[in-house]
Amino acid sequence: MKGFDPKWKDFPDYIIGITREIWEERGIATLHHYYAHDIPVRSPGSVVVGNQGVIAATMATLSEFPDRRLLGEDVIWSGSPEEGMLSSHRILSTATHLGDGVYGNASGQTLQYRIIADCHAINNQINDEWLIRDQGAIVRQLGWDPKAYAVDLIEREGGFENCVKPFTPEIDVNGPYKGRGNDNEWGARYADILHRIMGADMAAIPASYDEACHLELPGGVTAHGHDAADRFWMGLRASFPNATFTIEHQIGRDDAGEAPRAALRWGLHGTHDGWGAFGTPTGAEVYVMGISHAEFGPRGLRREYVVFDETAIWKQIAMTTG
Repeated sequence: MKGFDPKWKDFPDYIIGITREIWEERGIATLHHYYAHDIPVRSPGSVVVGNQGVIAATMATLSEFPDRRLLGEDVIWSGSPEEGMLSSHRILSTATHLGDGVYGNASGQTLQYRIIADCHAINNQINDEWLIRDQGAIVRQLGWDPKAYAVDLIEREGGFENCVKPFTPEIDVNGPYKGRGNDNEWGARYADILHRIMGADMAAIPASYDEACHLELPGGVTAHGHDAADRFWMGLRASFPNATFTIEHQIGRDDAGEAPRAALRWGLHGTHDGWGAFGTPTGAEVYVMGISHAEFGPRGLRREYVVFDETAIWKQIAMTTG
């Protein structure tokens, strides 16, 4: 790969390798090298600019979860070394809550949860990132309800006026990556499915999903089949029935030895004015940042991985309702 250290055989090897080097091998200082000094990192809970913030967050996480491991399940990517590459890196993380921190006093609880990080890299360095952790899965395993955790977090951060503001397009910052992915047919197929679902065409699920589809959903939920897919997407859309759905980034890949796959980063922006997965309508303005991966088989979409942060959604609702 032109511009990258020759020890990396390809882009997925680079992404998985530096993640291992930073976390498991404790090479936290390598973030000065692997991350641009002024990198913007957007997550549902905040926007942070600069690798110093990334280093501080990494150390805080390892203080709370010192045995944390990041198991790279897949890297779905687009671009080229010359123009820059965007990786959508799906991770299954395991950890034990052994230190006090943002999730409360050490509980000794073991955790398992997913993360998807979209990272732009060029010349051996990451300079733009979108990162989503399944916070709903984390807090539930620690004994919290996501809504209660969000309210408690607001109080710990100094109240509604002073708390860290969740991500919305209004507080976004411009980064160096301006791409939108690629035009591969599998990304286009998955984008069409989600557009149909968000347009209330729920018949897209039996038409496009394998009857035995395997679903990994926010909150650490594992489910199977058309009915489960319908309940999940219906519950989300019903909570925000008039929100605008946008696909921010779209990748499709058809690699040898792999199922055809797609990675989409998407947003749902509008008011909480419907009954659904987020309870009584409040009229709160909410932005849902989501990333989802799909794998296709001979009978349609057979595996789907969806990550968004329920606690960031509840935080936005609580900041409006008090």
